[in-house]
Amino acid sequence: MMTTIIIEDEKPAARLLQRKLEKLNIQVGVMLHSVEESIDWFSKNEHPDLIFLDIQLSDGLSFEIFEKVAIKSAIIFTTAYDEYALRAFKLNSIDYLLKPIDEDDLEVAVSKFKARLPKQETLQLDFEQIKRMLTNPFEKNYKKRFTVKIGQHLKVISIDEVECFYSENKGTYIHTFDNRNYLIENTLEVLEQDLDPKDFFRVSRKFIIPLKAIKEIVLYSNSRLKLILPSFKDDEVIVSREKVSDFKTWIG
Repeated sequence: MMTTIIIEDEKPAARLLQRKLEKLNIQVGVMLHSVEESIDWFSKNEHPDLIFLDIQLSDGLSFEIFEKVAIKSAIIFTTAYDEYALRAFKLNSIDYLLKPIDEDDLEVAVSKFKARLPKQETLQLDFEQIKRMLTNPFEKNYKKRFTVKIGQHLKVISIDEVECFYSENKGTYIHTFDNRNYLIENTLEVLEQDLDPKDFFRVSRKFIIPLKAIKEIVLYSNSRLKLILPSFKDDEVIVSREKVSDFKTWIG
C-alpha cells in the first residue's frame, strides 16, 4: 500500500489537501508542519513513497530538510510562488502544484507518480540551485510604508512606526507608537499578505500585531492570551484560542 505524508505549516491547508487526496483513495499517514519537526520525524521513521511538500514552512524553507536528511521519497511540491519562479522546478523536473490546489491537477500529479512506480529512485536534485532561484529574483517585497489621508494632506507612515493594525466599525486602522490612529483602505486580509510574517502576526479577526510591539503576554480566560502594547488602550488585544499555538511558535 502506498504511504503518503503532507508537510505544510498551515494546518487548514494541510487538512484540505488530505481531504482531496482521500477522494483519490490516498490515505495520508502523517502531517508535519515545520522543518524541525520534519527532520526529527524522518530520522526516526521509514520514509514514505510520496511527500506533498510546501516550500515555505513556519521555520524556514523546506529545502533545509534535505540538508539534514537524505530523503528517499518522491516529492510533489505545493507552492504559492508565481509562474516565473516555477521555472526552477521545470529545470529540475520536479512535480509541483500551484496553490490553491485544483483537484484535477492533483489527480494528474498523482497519476504521473503512480505511472513511475516502482521505478522511483533516491532523490538527487540540486536543491541549492532551486533555493537560489526562488529566494533571490523572486523574493517577495513586503510593505515598508503606508500613505494615509489627513484632511487635504497625505502622511507617510513607516512600517517601523506601526504598533498594531486593527479593524473597527468596518474600517481598518493603523495605531502608531506615538498613540495615534489612522484610517487606511487595506483590509486585514490584504494586510496579512502584504506584511512580513516574520515581523507581523494576525492574533485575531480584529488585530495584526508586530513582534516588537509586545510588552507583555498574560494568560487569559478560555486558554487565550492577552497582549499588552505600549500605547494602545482602546480595546483588549486577545490572541484567539485557535491562534495560540501558532502564536507561540511565531514568538519562539
